[in-house]
Amino acid sequence: QVQLVESGGGSVQPGGSLRLSCVASQYTGGRNCMGWFRQARGKKREGVASFQPGGDTKYADSVKGRFAISRDTVQNTLTLHMSSLKPEDTAIYFCGYASVAWYSSVCPSREDMYLWGKGTQVTVS
Repeated sequence: QVQLVESGGGSVQPGGSLRLSCVASQYTGGRNCMGWFRQARGKKREGVASFQPGGDTKYADSVKGRFAISRDTVQNTLTLHMSSLKPEDTAIYFCGYASVAWYSSVCPSREDMYLWGKGTQVTVS
């Protein structure tokens, strides 16, 4: 089973930048979804940026133009570049991975279909 480890969180002032990394314990090839999610205090976990099964990227409206997701399939690494950070970006950021069927074109919405890392805290203040 794939294990995910996030790193790169921290505290930053509004307008600052951070880079989050997620390393998978094994090859995450095949048809899958892999992305970044976040959970602010008192709120549900939400999708931030992800690679869809066909390779397209998808971003939450709140982060479009500020965040960029990338991945290295050789190093099994997923990265989230965050810039122009706002206080409302404060949350625990999780890396998520879901294996999907060959015919799937979108990532699953159910959290229980994902494997999760333990998360990394991002604080913008």
